[in-house]
Amino acid sequence: MGADFPNPMGLKTPKGEVKMMSAILDGAVFPGTQGGPLEHVIAAKVVVFGEVLTDDYLQYVVQVAKNAKALAVALNEKGYQLISGGTDNHMMLIDLRNKNISGKEAENALVRADITLNKNMVPFDDKSPFVTSGIRVGTSSITSRGMKEKHMKKNCWLY
Repeated sequence: MGADFPNPMGLKTPKGEVKMMSAILDGAVFPGTQGGPLEHVIAAKVVVFGEVLTDDYLQYVVQVAKNAKALAVALNEKGYQLISGGTDNHMMLIDLRNKNISGKEAENALVRADITLNKNMVPFDDKSPFVTSGIRVGTSSITSRGMKEKHMKKNCWLY
């Protein structure tokens, strides 16, 4: 018990030596999931955790989800193919292949219009990860700006 052993995944060091399991676990903790005890990060987490406990935050996240569902319906009505057909959370993945535009082209055009989103690969994508056939869209930012479900169809930016 407690004896170190070579990792079963065969992960190697830059020198080509098989890493020991203890090194894999240590790397997953630091810097993987734990950084240094930085005071500004701790303070930021305290503020966020306090905000999450408020009724205002609950109302916000509920509205984010409502906006996402309404946007998904508006996009479906315009012929966009959502990977899951809709959404149950704050974002959706849109397959653009039926619109003859790549994710990269869509991302670049919408960023120029100050709409932030990400190109994203879709299942069975025929394009590279640097081009993609899809985009990932969320509703957190527009909800923070006060938009509601009625704005999703009216201001749907994909035509």
